Amino acid sequence: MTTTILGACPHDCPDTCSLLTTVQNGVAIKVQGNPEHPLTDGVLCTKVSRYTERTYHPDRVLHPMKRVGPKGSGQFKRVSWDQALSDIATRLTTMADKTPERILPYSYAGTMGLVQGESIAMRFFNLLGAAQLDRTICASAGAEALTHTLGGKLGMKVQHFAQSKLILIWGSNAITSSIHFWRIAQQAKRQGAKLVCIDPRRSETADKCDVHLAIKPGTDAALAYALMHELISHDWLDHDYIAQHTVGFEALRERALQWPPERAAEVCGLQVEDIRQLAHDYAHTRPAAIRLNYGVQRSRGGGNAVRAVLCLPALTGAWRHPAGGVLLSASSHALHHRDALQRPDLLTNPRSPLINMSTIGDALNTPGLIEAMVVYNSNPVAVAPESAKVVKGFAREDLFTVVLEHFMTDTADHADYVLPATTQLEHWDIHTSYGHTDVVLNRPAIAPLGEAKTNTQIFRELALRMGLSNPLLQEDDESLCQLALQHPRNLQSASPVTWEGLLKDGFAHWPVADAPFAQGGFPTASGKCELVSSSLLALGEDGLPDFIPNYEPANAQAPYPLAMISPPARHFLNSSFVNLKSLRDMEGEPLLEIHPEDAAARHLQDGEMVRVFNQRGSYECKAQISTRAQPGMVVGLGIWWRKLGANGTNVNELTSQQLTDMGRAPVFYDCAVQVAAKR
Repeated sequence: MTTTILGACPHDCPDTCSLLTTVQNGVAIKVQGNPEHPLTDGVLCTKVSRYTERTYHPDRVLHPMKRVGPKGSGQFKRVSWDQALSDIATRLTTMADKTPERILPYSYAGTMGLVQGESIAMRFFNLLGAAQLDRTICASAGAEALTHTLGGKLGMKVQHFAQSKLILIWGSNAITSSIHFWRIAQQAKRQGAKLVCIDPRRSETADKCDVHLAIKPGTDAALAYALMHELISHDWLDHDYIAQHTVGFEALRERALQWPPERAAEVCGLQVEDIRQLAHDYAHTRPAAIRLNYGVQRSRGGGNAVRAVLCLPALTGAWRHPAGGVLLSASSHALHHRDALQRPDLLTNPRSPLINMSTIGDALNTPGLIEAMVVYNSNPVAVAPESAKVVKGFAREDLFTVVLEHFMTDTADHADYVLPATTQLEHWDIHTSYGHTDVVLNRPAIAPLGEAKTNTQIFRELALRMGLSNPLLQEDDESLCQLALQHPRNLQSASPVTWEGLLKDGFAHWPVADAPFAQGGFPTASGKCELVSSSLLALGEDGLPDFIPNYEPANAQAPYPLAMISPPARHFLNSSFVNLKSLRDMEGEPLLEIHPEDAAARHLQDGEMVRVFNQRGSYECKAQISTRAQPGMVVGLGIWWRKLGANGTNVNELTSQQLTDMGRAPVFYDCAVQVAAKR
């Protein structure tokens, strides 16, 4: 018998696709995009189209495993669920009776699902009195910038980019990271739109755009201010929109006029005329739209850079048109009931510290701070910065570590217990999106393989064994999916998203206006776009965006003279999919892109092994001599599992635990290195 099940892509991607899984006699044989969902339009990325390969992978963890060798050795033996849960419960209960705040959950976006992410898990750790995790590793600098400027993670509806006449793709390799937006941008281009890519790397997306501005890493705020300088000095402004729907223009004007294109060109490594032309095009093309992405915020001044870019559509009144404005994240358009799922009110331990996931290396090496970790939906040993410290922390014999996983990742190798978790084809979940304004339901298509359990079920059973008898820890997954829709603003809207509608169609549209800020109405304290942020002023900080130089700017005379950025490899999603042979074969092997000038200065040959190093560590990989990297900059494509690297490391051996100007986020693209041949 063959059936088709409606699902959702769980991965950390703005597209949040609706899936169709074909099941034959209980076996999933194909995963494809849902043609009925307008934004998926029947198309999946190369990665997720191979989801059955991932689910049925021969290396998948299908039984509880207990460590029998040294931490990091990957030596485990199979045990029963009863033994694993009993031992884990005993160990955690002993700690929780005295110092629950030394137990740390570590999770992020291995699934973006509201249920298998932070529902029962968050309730469990809140009731336990565990430490709280500051989930900053991807988007928090940009999120704070959005909130300080627009009042939330809000922006254009992505489908309206199809009608834009100018699209700035800023800090995004959309062909790799958002293929459905790229299809929409291509539609606009066929209708005459001009596409401009602003990216330090000549990415696959840059190749396909009309213009590529190869900006130096971390200088985006300077470019944004130079564009503002031109808008203001030539009076290419929408004075009515500025007067009615913004606050702080005069102060912004004064700062912008300090950034003529000549100054920005020197800082950004661009041509003066290119800056002037972009400003002219942005001012005179209607509608003009900006697709901003998280690459912009991964430097010391990343939050300020996002704030500076967010000012642009307010100055020109681009928000008046559905196809004008900016989109970084649409998360706040979603009307799901996060608090009802996670129950922050259950947290009663006043000693519970907030530990930043981006500085987990330092936290793990601080005596007495963390005694146990429960890791789910994440692979911190591979993805966290300054990984030598992370590995040292996870290797502590006195650290009790439990990992919920599909595969023996770098992090799982350091666990005391590895518990088999279900994949997306095997459980219920509900998904919002940060790239569009739909909600997507995931139904289980097949029964869990082996002895795999859902994240929620693992925490339910662990709670019972630890004597946490609160009924809120035992809600079933379908009830949690329905609970997610019970936000009052959803229920009170003219066209609420309903459970019945999701069961029928697999997706629904949140009630969002086509041009949400055409008449202002920003959810800030002032109700306006805050060019000068009242919330930042209240914190005693500069209310205006500013250009903040990198911690580690490239300097030819410095010991580490090359700037390094580390964007995702095309066929991986952070560290997910790295173990799929078909995708790894496409990607090849760990590479460092280096410009011919920098390679010649170091007598490097294309394809030879090199050592990339700085004061934090050393990473070995093959050099690819390429003009995708600009002079003075190298590109370490990531994120490979450490154990698949030439010397058991990956690019995060080199990144630092310094934090951004706002949002307490990591500065992955603010990293200076040197490169030498490994001969």
